[in-house]
Amino acid sequence: MSSTELGFTPATELTRLIRTKALSPVELTRAALERIERVNPIVNAFCTLTAEQALAAAREAERAVTSGAALGPLHGVPYSIKDLNFTKGVRTMGGSFIFEHRVPEADAAFIPRLRKAGGIFVGKTTSPEFGWKALGDSPLTGITRNPWNTGTTTGGSSAGAAAAVAAGLGPLHQGSDGAGSIRIPSSFCGIYGLKPSYGRVPMWPVSNNDYSSHNGPMTRTVADAALMLSVMAGPDDRDRTSLEGAPE
Repeated sequence: MSSTELGFTPATELTRLIRTKALSPVELTRAALERIERVNPIVNAFCTLTAEQALAAAREAERAVTSGAALGPLHGVPYSIKDLNFTKGVRTMGGSFIFEHRVPEADAAFIPRLRKAGGIFVGKTTSPEFGWKALGDSPLTGITRNPWNTGTTTGGSSAGAAAAVAAGLGPLHQGSDGAGSIRIPSSFCGIYGLKPSYGRVPMWPVSNNDYSSHNGPMTRTVADAALMLSVMAGPDDRDRTSLEGAPE
C-alpha cells in the first residue's frame, strides 16, 4: 500500500496486517512520517515530529514480531499526542511562546500505556495557546487548517489531532476536552472523537486546567476510538480522581 492508503487505514486493520507479517512496523512508520512531511505544510497539524525516536521504536517493534514475542494491542501503530500534554524529553509548548523551549521530565500518565501497548509515537499536534479557545490557531504555531477546505477552521482546541485524522496522517491521535475541545474539531473535520467520563483516563502531572479536562481518542472509526481508549483508560495512584476499570 502507498503512504496515502496506509494513512487512511484504521488501526484495527493495521494491527492485523502487522500480526500476520503482511506489513512491518518500520514500513508503516516510514510511510506515516513521509506523509506527514508531505501534507503537514498544507494543514499544519503537527508542531513537533519525533522521527528518529519513532523509527527506533518501530525497529524494536519489528524485532518483536520476527522473534514471536507477545504483541500489544497497538503494536507498531503510529499515534500522536496533543501539545498540551507532557511528553518526557520532547518539547511541550502549549501553543505559546512562553513555553516554546519547555521539555518535560515526565510523561502524562496515559502515555506510557500507549507505548507499552506497542504504539509508535510520531509527534505532537497543534493547539491554540493553552487550549483556551475553540479555533485552531496560536501565536506560536500559526493556523491549523481543515483538510476538507483549507480556508476553513478545524475548530479547537484539539485542532491538530482532528486535522491529522482527517488528512490521513495516521490512525490514532489523542485530544483533550474541557468545553468541547475534542467534540468541536471532530465535528468540524468529520471524524470520531470521544470525551470520556472524568477520571476514566488519569490526569497527571496536573496543570492549571486539568481539573476540567478529559483526555480521549480522536480517530477515523469507532472501533479505533474504542481500541485507543481501552489502552489509555484505568486508575493511576497519582490521580485521586481516576476511576477503576469499567464493570464486566
